[in-house]
Amino acid sequence: QVHLVESGGGLVQAGGSLRLSCVAAGLFNIRTMGWYRQAPGKQRELVADVNSGGATNYADSAKGRFTISRDNAKKMVYLQMNSLKPEDTAVYFCNAGGGDRTVAGRQYSYWGQGTQVTVSS
Repeated sequence: QVHLVESGGGLVQAGGSLRLSCVAAGLFNIRTMGWYRQAPGKQRELVADVNSGGATNYADSAKGRFTISRDNAKKMVYLQMNSLKPEDTAVYFCNAGGGDRTVAGRQYSYWGQGTQVTVSS
């Protein structure tokens, strides 16, 4: 019933921009929303997140280039990516915490299917 759907990935040249979008369909009482990425052979890592109060958090590699934002009425989160580099190439996943489920005392979070971002040199 709850599903997150990402869009906006694609192929772009180094120095270009992409804007990722994600809708948290069916999820209520949404708290933190964020973006993660996973390159081949590497672990998934946090890129950026934003809590329900609007406070943002960025990975060092994203600071100054990426901007995360959200639209609570639309249950959407965005990631504006500028000055893209080949090392940004990865599958980007949307994540959102909400609802009333908990795991080990923490709010349960949901994942999207991922969208591919490829940056050519």
